[in-house]
Amino acid sequence: SVVIQEFYVQNTAREYAKLYAAEAEPLEGFGEVPEIIPIFLIHRPANNIPYATVEEELVGEFVKYSVKDGKEVNFLRRDSEAGQKCCTFQHWVYEKTNGNLLVTDLQGVGMKLTDVGIATLAKGYKGFKGNCSFSFIEQFRALHQCNEYCEMLGLKSLRTTHQKQRKTTSTKSKNLPNSSTIKKMVPKKAREHRDFISSEH
Repeated sequence: SVVIQEFYVQNTAREYAKLYAAEAEPLEGFGEVPEIIPIFLIHRPANNIPYATVEEELVGEFVKYSVKDGKEVNFLRRDSEAGQKCCTFQHWVYEKTNGNLLVTDLQGVGMKLTDVGIATLAKGYKGFKGNCSFSFIEQFRALHQCNEYCEMLGLKSLRTTHQKQRKTTSTKSKNLPNSSTIKKMVPKKAREHRDFISSEH
């Protein structure tokens, strides 16, 4: 179901965010690292919709730091510290998975993120398939602009990588993914079946 898929996507992205934090936090001057909050799956057998998700309620200004199609057009995302670190997180995941996976649709309050998406290449990545089109990966690779946090982590510029890959694929077009073999993923459902738990302690 869509709800179960949402559960797996967000918690998979959360695990990548933990690894990112472990690498970024010790760096001098990096500061706070974005966190993808956990999402919990509950089963309600007596309900018409048996599965639902529960997560912490985020209080404050909700900002979309990146859009689902991978384009970098959100000024708050681009200019704010949280936005730049989200951008670096996307780049870090892209590099760590050799361009096979991209966390997208990053949004939330401050450094706390929720309702994210994942794009994978057609074949998936290590048995996991995302809920966003693989074309988002291409768009991110073409449009991403590195910032100071990318440099602090030693991430390679995607522009030079993208240009090299374009030259390679022009002579080896048979290696390009065939769009006819791509399974259409079920779009993320509206948040109507997601409940919240108070962040107050």
